[in-house]
Amino acid sequence: MRRRRTVTGKRPPMNILAIGAHPDDIEIGCGGSLIKYAEHGHQIHLMILTSGEQGGNRSARRKEQTDAARVVGARRIFWGQYEDTKVGVDRQLIQRIERVIAKVDPLFIFVHYGDDTHQDHRHLATCTVTATRYTRNVLFYEGPTTQNFTPTVFVNIGSVLDKKLDALRAHDSQVMKTNIEGLSILDVARSSAHFRGIQGRVRSAEGFVPLRLFINID
Repeated sequence: MRRRRTVTGKRPPMNILAIGAHPDDIEIGCGGSLIKYAEHGHQIHLMILTSGEQGGNRSARRKEQTDAARVVGARRIFWGQYEDTKVGVDRQLIQRIERVIAKVDPLFIFVHYGDDTHQDHRHLATCTVTATRYTRNVLFYEGPTTQNFTPTVFVNIGSVLDKKLDALRAHDSQVMKTNIEGLSILDVARSSAHFRGIQGRVRSAEGFVPLRLFINID
């Protein structure tokens, strides 16, 4: 659906959908971009497939995600009810994603990049490609387990980097679970933002690989 300008010349709010396999995936991958969208009045929705129970207590991780979504400015979380590490590539998942897309009617969708060492991330990316076949703008984000990621789209998150780190802090049980001694997820996020910023010629950025990106010059 094409968004039309209002009589004042301003575009109406856009619906944005970010999809992740586990709590905290979205915040590390595209949290800064979502925060910027929310600050400009756009409506953020999250779809999270699992409760991340392999990485901690199910209830605690859900609460952490709810707290993080509040920091990001998300309006709603759609929970997928899948078991952590058991997300498969099948028609059921494609249809679940399609149902959420039908409810949200997003102009932009963000999801994991497909080349990833975690099977849940890979499988979700694969199913999302099919489920978003009629969506104009689909961008893949990176995470700590992403491989061979070469972004060509960058979002300047310098003004909201601290708020992105706050969203990651909300996932208190996961902050030090990077499998790198002495390095927190905050350190990873800050380093990644500076590295992608250098590539995008700004101080701090998030990078994305587009499946499709529609540019309207009207």
